[in-house]
Amino acid sequence: MSFPRVYPILDTQSLAARSCEAVTAAAAWIEGGARILQFRHKGTWTRTVFEQAEQIAALCRADGVSFVINDRADMARLLDAGLHLGQEDLMPQDARRLLGGAPTLGYSTHNLRQFQAAASEPVDYLAIGPVFATATKQNPDPVVGLDEIRRCRALSARPLVAIGGITRDSASAVFAAGADSLAVIGGLLPETCTRVNLRRRMEEWLQLAQN
Repeated sequence: MSFPRVYPILDTQSLAARSCEAVTAAAAWIEGGARILQFRHKGTWTRTVFEQAEQIAALCRADGVSFVINDRADMARLLDAGLHLGQEDLMPQDARRLLGGAPTLGYSTHNLRQFQAAASEPVDYLAIGPVFATATKQNPDPVVGLDEIRRCRALSARPLVAIGGITRDSASAVFAAGADSLAVIGGLLPETCTRVNLRRRMEEWLQLAQN
């Protein structure tokens, strides 16, 4: 599959820390050229959270942008969205039974062993990270570095998404190591999260991805 070079993640905790509404960020990033968005909420899915995700799903559908839910297969099914799974979540083969064959399905790995084990899973892309130290995840896995990206790249033809601490300064090195796409959270959040600033930041990342 052809995979977007920049993979924006709407992490509700990071957004809240910047007083930034998830729907506003989603709309701005889509305006800026995003072709995929992941909604990542690690807390309880209240009615309000679901309504946010529902609004973002509608924005994505209107512009032909892939929408992915983190962790929650039930919410992905309700929202007719793709799903991104971690190592502690439902196994991808079981998620496929629930979602069917069409929705985008991704899977996080954190070392070479996990990446190799994922080879038989029915997923559309594989994520590896954290590439660098990150502050957007509690109890992060050990940093894998660029060498692990290179080793994983040689083992799979599937789209490889690098995640974790990637900045605009390090983006070119991560692409050079073999990543097809960069998952970005904090790097897409300007100090002042206006719609204009959010859109411009998305445009900056896409420009980097073209170089």
